[in-house]
Amino acid sequence: MQLYMIRRTSAWADQAELEAAAAKSARIGNEEMPDRVRWIRSYVINETDGRLGTCCIYEAVDGEAIREHARRVGMPGDDFMPIGATVVVRPDPA
Repeated sequence: MQLYMIRRTSAWADQAELEAAAAKSARIGNEEMPDRVRWIRSYVINETDGRLGTCCIYEAVDGEAIREHARRVGMPGDDFMPIGATVVVRPDPA
């Protein structure tokens, strides 16, 4: 599988919406598409319009798997790019 970064700009009004989408995303990925897409991590972004966005790291067999997963969840999924390498200077802060 290829590693991808997905940007979901201003996709949620609040934390409750984001948490509901995250639960559905995990369920669909784990139960319906485990051989095509794997959610690795997400960073939540406080957007300038007051909404929440994310920058997500996924493994997927291809871009179509990213799009299909997003469509099933009901969230944006067209702004993504493959990751060429990872450089870790230090672990994410807790």
